[in-house]
Amino acid sequence: MKNAVRQPRQERSIEKKNKIINAGYELFSEVGYYGTNTAEIAKRAGVSTGIVYGYFQDKRDILISVLEIYIDKAFAPFLRLFDKLTLPIDFDALIPKIIDMAIKTHKNNRKIHEALHSLAGSDEAVSAQFIALEDNITLKISEKLNHLGIKIENSLEKIHFAMDIIQSFSHEFVFDKHEYIDYFVMKDMVIELVKGLFK
Repeated sequence: MKNAVRQPRQERSIEKKNKIINAGYELFSEVGYYGTNTAEIAKRAGVSTGIVYGYFQDKRDILISVLEIYIDKAFAPFLRLFDKLTLPIDFDALIPKIIDMAIKTHKNNRKIHEALHSLAGSDEAVSAQFIALEDNITLKISEKLNHLGIKIENSLEKIHFAMDIIQSFSHEFVFDKHEYIDYFVMKDMVIELVKGLFK
């Protein structure tokens, strides 16, 4: 039987819970999800293991809260970039900038990214958050383009496809590193492919 967790209401309790979440984020980022345990999270947060279990069922429960922070840290810059877009949009400059941001995001969040994506296939809650994120980004970009008066046929499909291409390339560039691939040549191909969707 799982332990009964409580929702903090007092400022001090909220602060403790946030310390645990931030400690989880740091440790998952440094040593990965499987290389971390709740005792280490408690120590990093400066609380007892019992307090951790007062707010969370288990390590996976902490991960779900960490995922929210990760999504905000990793993807908020992309949404801010699109929020600031004005006419005319220079796709020749915009697409490489987005790709560079995606590569940097994957590099800076390497361990936690690997942990979260490895769980996405087997954990329904993790998968649902990633799908919701994809939906949010796709719809926000589409709304922004419509707001600017840019009409693109099948815009939702093209935006989503572009996201998939950039995400896949970023994974290749950061994680896979096949010796026979020239990733700078591949990057140029990705840029041209994505630009072609919107021109």
